Amino acid sequence: MPATPGPGHSGPQSVDRALAVLDAVADADRPVGAKTLARDLGCALSTVYHLTGPLLARGYLVRTAEGYAPGPRVPALHRSHQRHHGLGAGTGDLLGRLRRATGAEAYHTAYRDGLITVVDTTAPVTDTGHPFTPGPERRAHATAHGKALLAALPRPLRRRYLAEHGMARLTERTITGAERFEAEMDRVRGQGFAVSVGEADLAYTCLGVALPERGDGIVHALSVSLPTAESGRRRGEIRAALARAVPAFPALPEN
Repeated sequence: MPATPGPGHSGPQSVDRALAVLDAVADADRPVGAKTLARDLGCALSTVYHLTGPLLARGYLVRTAEGYAPGPRVPALHRSHQRHHGLGAGTGDLLGRLRRATGAEAYHTAYRDGLITVVDTTAPVTDTGHPFTPGPERRAHATAHGKALLAALPRPLRRRYLAEHGMARLTERTITGAERFEAEMDRVRGQGFAVSVGEADLAYTCLGVALPERGDGIVHALSVSLPTAESGRRRGEIRAALARAVPAFPALPEN
């Protein structure tokens, strides 16, 4: 299927295609050949070589005998991403421990400057059917991690976020009314955690908890998701695991 511009795309087609190359290589579980990239992007083989040239030169890709793979610049971007979000290097380890403790996929999400982003997850990048993937979170009102973050914000910031991003009805269970959502925020703050039962995707239930704010304007949350069919009997166990994970959340040393 030809690659299509993502939401909010407004840049040159060559830039979008270069990013599509990076996405395709990053999402694959092994090196990707040029012919495969051309087929997936719906472009000529010569276009692939044109796009990958600068990516190879800048270290975003490397070329192996099997095809293209992520290059040495990628880990540096990840470290920069962590630094800009005020994170230490152990966040991935913490998510892994949370995954082993609960048997459910675990996530780190953050609110910063009016945006909510899924920063990291234990879900395999090759699992394209998984509903919660790293990147901008456009369904925050319907997810546990989004609810946890929004409940931690002052009401004016929360209302501004919802006005800008909307409250689309994603399933029959999605909360779309402002008054009902504010009541949900009161409930989240009162019980200390957020729950979404099939609100973003009927097949999934997620539980999330916001971390104590550190005064830098960034709000973090930890969450897990599991099939809705098995969520009821395991909710107490998962809440306890999330509570144990909160004080273990790594942060960069304060200056």
